[in-house]
Amino acid sequence: MHEIILKKFDEWTKDLDLKESRIKIFENIRDIPFSIIPTNLENAPVELLLQNKGSCLPKHSLLSILFQKLEIPVKYAVYSFRWSDQRIYYPEKLKKTVSRLPVDHHIACKACINDRWILVDATWDLPLKRVGFPVNERWDGVNSTVNAVTPLEESVFESIQEGLEYVGSRASYTREQALLCYTYFVELNVWLKEVRTQK
Repeated sequence: MHEIILKKFDEWTKDLDLKESRIKIFENIRDIPFSIIPTNLENAPVELLLQNKGSCLPKHSLLSILFQKLEIPVKYAVYSFRWSDQRIYYPEKLKKTVSRLPVDHHIACKACINDRWILVDATWDLPLKRVGFPVNERWDGVNSTVNAVTPLEESVFESIQEGLEYVGSRASYTREQALLCYTYFVELNVWLKEVRTQK
């Protein structure tokens, strides 16, 4: 395990019991600013911490590593969704793009706590609530959080690699769709930075 991950684990769980530790881990990962940036699975958790930004994949990859260090079993939930179905107060420029986007995929964690599999979704950081993102402000450490997206379908996998292979088998975009997604992600990142600086 990378030194920075071990350091964060110690920092976030010091002097806390098991329940407090998982809540603190969740809150710290949630509070890393959401941003869609290129990443590969192997380095995703480390890059998330070094850059202090990232999307659902690196966030839940890190969450799963730290939960498993607490001996909490973890699975990976993949949700197909449409950006246009989300109740987000998009600016006019983004609204036009959103309506044309193909189906996308979101990944989060399922954790076994008190013998129940629950959803733990740390995707959206707190400032994004003001523009409609379903931010999980307070997690009790026991029950499911709110899903970051309005899903079309759920698929659950034992490993994150299986989840990504599944997404790869489902996401076949045309060149035009891929370019549209790239443009949207760039514009979304810019807008979210603006949202965080609003008073």
